[in-house]
Amino acid sequence: MSEPLDYRSAGVDLNTYDETMARLPPLMRRTFTPRVMEWKDGFAGLFRLDAHIGLLSRTYRDPVLVASTDGVGTKLKLAFATGRHSTVGVDLVAMSVNDCLCAGAEPLLFLDYVAMSKDDPELTTQVVKGISDGCIEAECALIGGETAILPEFYQPGEYDLAGFCLGVVERKLLLNGQDVRAGDKVIGLASSGLHSNGYSLARKIVFDHAGLAYDDHVEALGRTVADELLAPTRIYTRALKEVYRNYRVKRIVHGIAHITGGGLTDNTPRILPEGLGVVLRRGSWDVPPVFPWLQSLGSINDDEMFRVFNMGVGMTMIVAEYYAESIVRHINQKAKIPAWIIGDVVPGNREVEWA
Repeated sequence: MSEPLDYRSAGVDLNTYDETMARLPPLMRRTFTPRVMEWKDGFAGLFRLDAHIGLLSRTYRDPVLVASTDGVGTKLKLAFATGRHSTVGVDLVAMSVNDCLCAGAEPLLFLDYVAMSKDDPELTTQVVKGISDGCIEAECALIGGETAILPEFYQPGEYDLAGFCLGVVERKLLLNGQDVRAGDKVIGLASSGLHSNGYSLARKIVFDHAGLAYDDHVEALGRTVADELLAPTRIYTRALKEVYRNYRVKRIVHGIAHITGGGLTDNTPRILPEGLGVVLRRGSWDVPPVFPWLQSLGSINDDEMFRVFNMGVGMTMIVAEYYAESIVRHINQKAKIPAWIIGDVVPGNREVEWA
């Protein structure tokens, strides 16, 4: 007579799952803000909408909730291959938080979804530690999530991530493009590298076409392939808060674009009203060496590079011309993020022209 079946024989060990869950609460609590309410053994995260607890030193009279969700994409393939899982959680937070910032919102809370084939407490801890680190950088609270064990759905050692960010903005301060005017300046904020976009092409260039290995040192980059390609996505919350705090009276930020898939070419026009376009000046910002290295390695044309990759600009801001140089100085000095005036808003058809 065969032995009776149980959940463990089907690939899910509830004892190991309990061990994993016991490791996560400290990683969440380190991100908590005064608005977070703890619900021991609860089924959801709690966040107070209390006007007496200030957000960004603002008083919200007509608040609008801003939500965004995203994943990390095929960058996860590098984490699987190298066994380095501590930074992709930062990428997960960045992709959703940076989108919320484009509405002028302040990130409030974050939720994650981690799915893998077999429960692995150490692996899960590394991933969620990265998510926790990202939430601290984004100044939002990780108040909950889901860890799903799906035997036979994923390959052993592989997993998938999804994240959800909720933010808030005063309705009259919502950035929807209506304030953009011809003559406004476009400011570019430096990326930290590839961020989390274009990795299907990057992996094809580096590994399939060039035949490089993860631990190969690349002189042009000054580090290994893995170090470069696993660099986490930059989170821009603190940089934008610095700008908002320094210019409280005037509404000088007219639009923000997160430069993800589609690059500067496709993302910048998304924040333009009808009748306007932008002229961006190549050479007006510092392009990190990873981009010319990839372009040369794969013989990629310029148009493709600028549509697939961020090319060194992870976020653009459209601002009033009079304040543009002051904002750039402030971001450089206070937020410690390189920033440049890279273009102008001109009459046009919601497209990017290159100069």
